[in-house]
Amino acid sequence: PRPWRSCVIPPGRRLCATTSNKPVMRYRLALAVGRFIRRLARARGGGSAFPGLVALRIDPQFLEHSIGRAPEGVMFVSGSNGKSTTTSMIVAILRAHGKRVFTNPAGSNLPQGLASAVLADADPQGFLPAEVAVLEVDEAYGPHIARHIPPAHFVVTNLQLDQLNRFGEPERVWQMMREVAELTSSTLLVNRKEPALIALGEGLDWLRVETVDVAQSIVDGSGDAIGAAQFFDKRAEAAVDEASVVTLEQVDSRRAWVANESERYQVSLPDEGLHWAVDATVALGACQMLLGDQWSSERAIQALASLPIVYGRGETVSWKGVPITLLMQKNLPSMRANLSTLDAQPERVWVAVDEGTPDPSWIFDLDLGPLTTVDVLTGTKAHQWAMFLAYRGVTVRAVIEDTEDAMNFFARAGTAPVTAIVNYEQMMTIRRLTGNKDLEASVVSGQS
Repeated sequence: PRPWRSCVIPPGRRLCATTSNKPVMRYRLALAVGRFIRRLARARGGGSAFPGLVALRIDPQFLEHSIGRAPEGVMFVSGSNGKSTTTSMIVAILRAHGKRVFTNPAGSNLPQGLASAVLADADPQGFLPAEVAVLEVDEAYGPHIARHIPPAHFVVTNLQLDQLNRFGEPERVWQMMREVAELTSSTLLVNRKEPALIALGEGLDWLRVETVDVAQSIVDGSGDAIGAAQFFDKRAEAAVDEASVVTLEQVDSRRAWVANESERYQVSLPDEGLHWAVDATVALGACQMLLGDQWSSERAIQALASLPIVYGRGETVSWKGVPITLLMQKNLPSMRANLSTLDAQPERVWVAVDEGTPDPSWIFDLDLGPLTTVDVLTGTKAHQWAMFLAYRGVTVRAVIEDTEDAMNFFARAGTAPVTAIVNYEQMMTIRRLTGNKDLEASVVSGQS
C-alpha cells in the first residue's frame, strides 16, 4: 500500500500520511536538502540534476510523494526523437485551455531531472500546484519511472534507429516502451504509420489505443524525414479500427494543416521541417484526447503560434554579436531531420561533437544534402568528422577542438550567422558560455 493517501483540501495545501509520520518527514527532509543543494548549484552557474539525485537518495519515493499526487494524473511523452518538442507543445496547449500543468525542463527526462524540477516548483510543504503532470521520459528509464508514478496516458512520438551504441537495436527500445504501456492505466497514443507502436497495446485489454495519422502523400514525399524503425514480425501488421484523433494533411514551410472528425484547421510550427509538423500532430492528438469536450482548436492554434523553440532544437543564441543557431543531433534520424530543413549551403557551418557521442560511426550513412563546406570542426570527435567529410569531398576550413576558442574564431571573422550542428553536451556548453544557464524556468504555470 502507498504510504500516502490523498487528503488534499481545496485549494489543496496539506499532505498527510496513512500510518506514521516517517514518510512525511523523509519527504520533507529530501525537499529541504535538495533545495539547499540546488541553491548552491545555481550560485555556481546554471541548473543541475544533482539536487534531484540527492533528494531521491534521501526519499526513494520522492516522485510518488510529489508528481504522483497530480489530481488528473500523469502523462508520459517518450520516443526516439521529438520528445522535448512534443512535450512543450502539449503543455502549451493545455495551459491555453486553462489547465495548471507541471512538466520537466526539456531534456531533463531521467528520474533525477524530474526530482530537480519538483525542487524548483513545489511549495514549502512539497505540494505542486498543478492539476496534471506532463513528463518527457527517457526511453530506457521509462519503466523505472512508471513503477514509481504509473501514467494514466502514454504518448509515443516514434521508434527509430536511435542511439544504437546505447540500445543495440530498436527491439530493446520497443520492449522498454511495452513495459511502460503495461503500467499505463488509460490510453496509449501513437502514430498510425508505425504499426509496431500500435502493437505496444496488444493484449492490454484495459488500455485504449488511440492514433494520429500522417497523409500517405506526405509519407511518400518525406524520404528519410520520418525514419520509423522496421519490424519484420507480426508487430509490423498491427492496426486499429477506430479513426485517428488527428490527421496531418499538408505541410508548407512553417505551417501545417490538420483535421479531426469535425474540422480542418491550420497551425504554426516553430521552424521548417516535417518533423515539427509530426510533433505538432501528436501533441494536438494528445490534448484533444485528454481534454475531451473542453477541446478548442482556436486555443490550440493560439498556443502553437506563440510557442518558443525548445532550447537547442533550432534555437539561436548570440556570442559577441554572432548569431548561432543550434541544431542538436544525437543519432542518424535526428541528423537527417535537421539536414532536411536546409535548402542551401548555410553562410557559415560549425560542427561540434564530443564524448557525449561515444560512437559517431553512424555519420557514414548520412546524406549531407546541400552541405559542401564546414567552416569549423570542434570537440573530441572533430577528427572523426574530418575523415568522414574528406571521404565525401566536403571542404573543412579549420579544426578547433576547444568550444570557446571556436566561438571566438567566428567572432573575429565577422558577425555573419553560424549554423551549428552539435550534440547535447556541446549544446549545453555553448548555451552556458552565451549566458543561457537556466533550464528550470516556468515548469509549473497556469499561463501559456
